[in-house]
Amino acid sequence: MRARRRTVVLVALLGLLGLAASSLAPSVEAQNVDEIIKRGKVIVGVNTTTPIFGLVGTDGQPEGYDPDVARLVGKYLGVQVEFVPVTGANRLPFLLTNRVDMVIALFGITPERAQQIWFSMPYATEAATLVAPAGRAVKTVDDLAGLRVGVPRGAMQDLILTPQAAAKKINLMRFDDEATALQAMISGQIDVVGTGLLVNRTLNRNDPGKNYEVKIVLRPLHFGIGIRRGQIDLLQWLNTFVYTIKNNGELDAISRKWRQLPLEVLPVF
Repeated sequence: MRARRRTVVLVALLGLLGLAASSLAPSVEAQNVDEIIKRGKVIVGVNTTTPIFGLVGTDGQPEGYDPDVARLVGKYLGVQVEFVPVTGANRLPFLLTNRVDMVIALFGITPERAQQIWFSMPYATEAATLVAPAGRAVKTVDDLAGLRVGVPRGAMQDLILTPQAAAKKINLMRFDDEATALQAMISGQIDVVGTGLLVNRTLNRNDPGKNYEVKIVLRPLHFGIGIRRGQIDLLQWLNTFVYTIKNNGELDAISRKWRQLPLEVLPVF
């Protein structure tokens, strides 16, 4: 009888421990397409500090290449889109801590990042570049010695230049987002800015007369939609989604609207 009573008590204690452990575990929601549809909304991280790809419109809502792609995700899922602002530095933590279902925010596809998250097939092409006024004599990374180079924290330009900065005597200055880095260029706080391939057009509109131009292409990029590893169902859906909007002209229309360029041929994997 005593042995039986001890067994009952042990089972009860194990049950309580299991409940406690489950209450401490982070809640994981919308791991697959059905759960997103049932919830009635998809939560997407977007960067609203990057000209062309993401900014805040006059109505206070996100606009740009990435938000337009996110709205198509909502359209094809038949759900509302909830936007969550992210930066280059926090987009990965926001994804890994379940604050968003996916990130559509200039997420360059790299093997290093793919160790932590999964990427959809590319939906956009870009490049990590360094931009400066035409009068600034910069052709190679070696020419950056002694110059103030501003980069968005956690962006590809930061990741590429950081290992070289000390050896090449680059005064690398990190900013919380791309908009702040671009403003620092306009105000003369930095000599060179790390940005995208077409952003010099925006700089030239906002700060005419200096003839900003791309000085160095650090790395060609393709952007993918980022999700948590293991979400096979969602990844399959996103790849089908990207395939569809590439072939029905919707993605080309977004490219022409925001980049003033037709959609390039994008790789698949």
